[in-house]
Amino acid sequence: MPSNYRTYQPEQSYLLPPSLSDWLPEEHLAFFISEAVDEMDLSAFYEPLEQGDPRGKQPYHPAMMLKVLIYAYATGTFSSRRIAQKIEEDVAFRVLAAGNFPSHRTICDFRQQHLQKFVELFVQVVLIAKGSGLVKLGRVAIDGTKVKANASRHKAMSYDRMKEEEQRLVSEIAELTGQAERTDRKEDQEYGSEKRGDEVPEELKRRKSRLKKIREAKKRLEERQAEEDRQKGRYPGDKGKPNGKKGHPYQKEFGQPKEKAQENFTDPQSRIMKSGNGFEQCYNAQACVDEANQIIVAAGLTNCAADNAQLIPMVEATQANTGELPEQVLADAGYRSEPNFEYLESKNIDGVIAFGREGKENTAPVSLSNPATQRMKEKLASADGEAAYRRRKVIVEPVFGWIKQVLGFRQFSFRGPTKNNAEWHLVCLAINLRRMSTGIRLAAA
Repeated sequence: MPSNYRTYQPEQSYLLPPSLSDWLPEEHLAFFISEAVDEMDLSAFYEPLEQGDPRGKQPYHPAMMLKVLIYAYATGTFSSRRIAQKIEEDVAFRVLAAGNFPSHRTICDFRQQHLQKFVELFVQVVLIAKGSGLVKLGRVAIDGTKVKANASRHKAMSYDRMKEEEQRLVSEIAELTGQAERTDRKEDQEYGSEKRGDEVPEELKRRKSRLKKIREAKKRLEERQAEEDRQKGRYPGDKGKPNGKKGHPYQKEFGQPKEKAQENFTDPQSRIMKSGNGFEQCYNAQACVDEANQIIVAAGLTNCAADNAQLIPMVEATQANTGELPEQVLADAGYRSEPNFEYLESKNIDGVIAFGREGKENTAPVSLSNPATQRMKEKLASADGEAAYRRRKVIVEPVFGWIKQVLGFRQFSFRGPTKNNAEWHLVCLAINLRRMSTGIRLAAA
């Protein structure tokens, strides 16, 4: 006897229109993001649309576009083409889009147009988390992670190679120019001087374009090196010993980069940094994470591989975003410096910053001229200091793990630090909303 199956009629039409709220469970992330966006101040997104579209087209609702974009980032979808595909195929995306089907170009343009506004939106999310009791600011941890730039390291060239290529291209351009002139004279004799034959050969155009790019990159390297030399106390024409002290004369002229110094042609402001996959063109993305529910309360971006200069800006950003200073700040040895320790003390913040890798602490003596460093070393040697520092890796490192492993965000979509800083804030607000969805649900249970 055949089994009595449940009814299955895929061609059956609905007698009444279905409700979007019935398509997903109540606790679904899409509903939480939708409700969170509805609570945000989106006036900055509406302003550009107040005058209407000059082409007479009706724009998509900014709230709908935001909900779709934030949900996409919160679930690991960053490509505008992939987002447009998801709106057609994925139930959660269709619920948020509510019958709208923006093209990938529309999604891309919306993200580009409003990119800088995501920095302000990130702050609103932090304040919502704080208002919900999910941010305590008792203890925070600061750290950085290297995120691949939208540039290939194979599109970079060292300063030494630039000089070689510059000489080679100048020589080839001169040869091609001479060859073109000889051809012109020959054609003038054969066809007469009135016939055109003076067009620049394509091969010559290509070499001139490449020479221009190399010279521009070479100039950027030299300007950057000159600025570094000025910060070290050097000045143009200074060839003597560093700052008049004993030692060897400078090996390089003022403003002359090292032979191995590199510049990237695709994203010149990105830098070669050591990442988990070796040396790549990267940016250094920063985050300050609150211990209570691992909410990111401040985010930032730099093209400097070292973290040292980022501690004070991250603490100040935390205060600007939340209106409060944290009670305790944890950070690894990359943030160690006397000015950083003095700053934390001046703000009455209990700083716990390592001197080296855990289990391999730096035992070198501390200079008496660095009293704040001496006090930090004594704190780290205490039982309370050791216990506090052990909390660092379980506060901030899982957040980077979620962003890179769970969401799969490993490369920026844009070029330049300004745009990538905005996208980093979008990533951080998306992961915050994902964390808040869980935290609020658990608090209500």
